[in-house]
Amino acid sequence: MNRQDAEKIITEYLKPMFGFALKRCKNAHDAQDLSQDIVLKAFRALLIKDDIGDVSKFIWTIAHNALSNYYRDTAKSIIGVPIDEMAEIIADPDSAFDDNDNTDAVRKLQSEIAYLSKLQRKIVIAYYFENRKQANIAEDLDIPLGTVKWHLFEAKKELKRGMDTMRKTSELKFNPIKFTAVGINGAIGTKSTDEFFRSALSQNICYCVRNEAKTVNEIADAIGVSPVYVETEVDFLEKYGFLKQSHDKYIVNFIISEPTVELLTMQDEMYKKAAGLFANELYDELMNSGILDDENIFCNQMLSNSTREKPLRDKNFLLWSLIPYIAAMSGEKLIDNTITFEEVATIRPDGAHNIAHATVVADELKLPNDYVYMRDWCGPCYNANVDHMLWKVDTEWSGRRIEVTRHEHEVAKRVLSLYEHEEENLLSKEDYAWLSERGYIKTWGDYDGYFKTAWQIIVLRNKEIKEKLLAIGEKIKEKYKDEFDIIKEPYVKATLNSVPAHLRKVKAYELQFAFHADGWFLLHCIVALLNNGKLTLPTEEQKKILTTIILPN
Repeated sequence: MNRQDAEKIITEYLKPMFGFALKRCKNAHDAQDLSQDIVLKAFRALLIKDDIGDVSKFIWTIAHNALSNYYRDTAKSIIGVPIDEMAEIIADPDSAFDDNDNTDAVRKLQSEIAYLSKLQRKIVIAYYFENRKQANIAEDLDIPLGTVKWHLFEAKKELKRGMDTMRKTSELKFNPIKFTAVGINGAIGTKSTDEFFRSALSQNICYCVRNEAKTVNEIADAIGVSPVYVETEVDFLEKYGFLKQSHDKYIVNFIISEPTVELLTMQDEMYKKAAGLFANELYDELMNSGILDDENIFCNQMLSNSTREKPLRDKNFLLWSLIPYIAAMSGEKLIDNTITFEEVATIRPDGAHNIAHATVVADELKLPNDYVYMRDWCGPCYNANVDHMLWKVDTEWSGRRIEVTRHEHEVAKRVLSLYEHEEENLLSKEDYAWLSERGYIKTWGDYDGYFKTAWQIIVLRNKEIKEKLLAIGEKIKEKYKDEFDIIKEPYVKATLNSVPAHLRKVKAYELQFAFHADGWFLLHCIVALLNNGKLTLPTEEQKKILTTIILPN
């Protein structure tokens, strides 16, 4: 086509091109840039073509291709979602929105396309944005041509219905929750819990469906987030067993506790009564029985007034480990094992087999001044090989932090391996340095000359001394069994009533261990003895290895 004819056509379309761009761009500046891009591309194309049958169709095809490129370049700046995941607007010149749309309508449409299914979004993008033929789309997606046509028809209906709907959001949109604590009961996998609850989005998705199953779109409405984001996160959480799917709805598959003042006060009073009975009697029995002097309980922590001729064990340090251990592990035959771990634990794709739980505490929650808080608590943690176990608890009084990760598991395995090897052989300089840095061992002298080492943690040398210690705890628990049952009955009932029906069996399993391997019980035992002066605070040096025991399996 000659230049004069091409200029005449372009002049005719200048105003419609700008109007086309203005309706579809987020601001006038972008519209001006887009319209100029369309004009330039159209003019160049007209100059090299002589066989244009329908000039209007030719011009608008170029316009839509330029618009598609614009959307690709600016998708993230518009709503933060890539163009291949979500369409911004159906860019169809015959659309009903082209005649009388406005900024609000366009924005509403942009949001509504996110509510289409994944397949519908792909088809809409390919057909309207990329100007691809329906047959080509069908081939690319490996679906029948009729399916493509049907989805395009349904997508338009869905968009119109969405445009006419006032979507309801919940308080989560402007006041999102945050998990104050996350933990597991059981074996960890290759992923940590932080990876699953990695963002406010994942936490609020789970919280949104803690009591009632919802679709992806219903979750998106409730938290005021594009369904595209929700869809991706829900898939991830469902894959690893934190959400359970039924048809097109999802519900949480782990316990999210949302305690009230009444429930927490009841819990606090229950544990104070039980721990007061058990811990004080256990302390007195251990101190008066002479068992703390048994040579099969290895403890290299000595009092400052010890001498080589008269070494005096630091029994306070010894009790910091033994009391939590006995409180957790004694009286196994008294535990109600009606529900087994296998019945309620989740097997996850990363190799984990556990029960997960999280806590949401309201900011305005006001508890009694003497309420016992669980600060920096982790455990009891068990790691074992063939012959020995490393048992430990991490508390606010410890000088280390235990993380529920695969790395922590490997560290414990290495400690056990080095302990067993060191019983008969000298370790390498690197191994001694590693153990010394973590407080497990002390060394004296020159490694290549006079050299002496001593383990700093508690070691139970044989099964006999382990059984003697646990028998003391079991005797006390048997004595108070009926009283313990009376103390905990109201709390168990109230707690189960606070948990969604589909998770009550999981919570009931955990409540079986109240006053046994129960972190709250161990915490209250320690606090009870600190409050009455029977236990005193450990030294700074002791904090690294506090409440840590190696014992035979």
